[in-house]
Amino acid sequence: MLRILHTADWHLGQTLRGYSRWYEQEQVLDRLIQLVEEREIDTLLIAGDVFDSQHPSGEAQSLFYKTLARLHQVRPSLNTVVVAGNHDAAGRLEAPHPLLAAFNVHAVGNVRRAQDRMDCERHLLTLRDAQGEAYLHVVAVSYPTAACLPSLSRLELEGEETSVVRAVRELYEVLSEALTPRLAGLPFITTGHLHVRGGAESEGAERRILVGGQHAVPHDVFPIESAYVALGHLHKAQAVGKETIRYSGSLIPLSATEQPYRHGFTLITINEGLVASEHLEIPRPVPFLRLPIAGGEVRMSELADHLRTLGLAPDLPIHLRPFVQVRLSRQGLGAGFREQVERIAADYAIRIVEARPDPLLEVMAGLTAALEPQRGLGQREPEEMFLLAFERATGAAATTAHLEIFHRAYSEAQE
Repeated sequence: MLRILHTADWHLGQTLRGYSRWYEQEQVLDRLIQLVEEREIDTLLIAGDVFDSQHPSGEAQSLFYKTLARLHQVRPSLNTVVVAGNHDAAGRLEAPHPLLAAFNVHAVGNVRRAQDRMDCERHLLTLRDAQGEAYLHVVAVSYPTAACLPSLSRLELEGEETSVVRAVRELYEVLSEALTPRLAGLPFITTGHLHVRGGAESEGAERRILVGGQHAVPHDVFPIESAYVALGHLHKAQAVGKETIRYSGSLIPLSATEQPYRHGFTLITINEGLVASEHLEIPRPVPFLRLPIAGGEVRMSELADHLRTLGLAPDLPIHLRPFVQVRLSRQGLGAGFREQVERIAADYAIRIVEARPDPLLEVMAGLTAALEPQRGLGQREPEEMFLLAFERATGAAATTAHLEIFHRAYSEAQE
């Protein structure tokens, strides 16, 4: 029986509202090493976004390579496959390949082409056990940049698909056609780092990454013969389309909207052709709380009472302080409420990562009421609507930077 651990979206070096995630990332990677040893894992798949930046700090790189070395120490027969995500610099990830090979680590970056032909061989990894026997093929595909996609000159509909989706489909089809003759006799796993249609995305942490705003592909772009498809990019652990096409999710919440997620790893077993998967949830090294804990909203006048009930020691070290997401009642809420929340929170051993009113429906109701009777929604310019909505939602006027983001998003929506 083969035991494969699927993980992705480590985002080493990430900060959240200026707070370091270093302690949490060290702790969850310690747990990864324990699981690999305890479960006698044969293969570790890291499906992209190892780092949070294409220019990771020395500390982030050190943690990554130290983890790989420790994995090899506790499980010398382990094969590790790493593909680049949209946050990673593919060339940087591949560069130390001669050294990584000594630890059975296989790193694959961008698609390479010569005379418009894809170099398919570099994407086929045949993994071998301690005795040198081949036991698994991995078709390793990283985040598909525009340069990776064949013949992508403009966006147009091809049947029911845009040319971007068609180009992603063709990428996997070319790999499948070239490599399938080599795959007979052994199961194979396909990787991907992209948004598959139907997958739940989290606000504030995941970029819509395919060119032209066409960010989601159908699940049938992957080779149907794949025993399993190991995905990265979306931070919620989930299956898409079928049970054997899965996101493992990130290891810790990377934005406030991920507070309810069950973060962890995906354990895949392949036994006599039967494939099974199990989500292994891992405890959070630092609590990530929502106030009010029971749901609903909290009035500003009651916020201190809610914080007091957490019972936190005032001298709790900064790296152990819980992250807190606050949902505020609009009753009596004025401009500058975020500064007021920060002043109240300063007396407690917490880290505020989000404070905003809910629900959005109240925002829209208030916006509609604010419009002059003689001018309907259809008579308003999109920018005017955005400015009104932004001020209603945040209590502050939109800046030039906000307007640039709005116009970029609006332009993509019109394509």
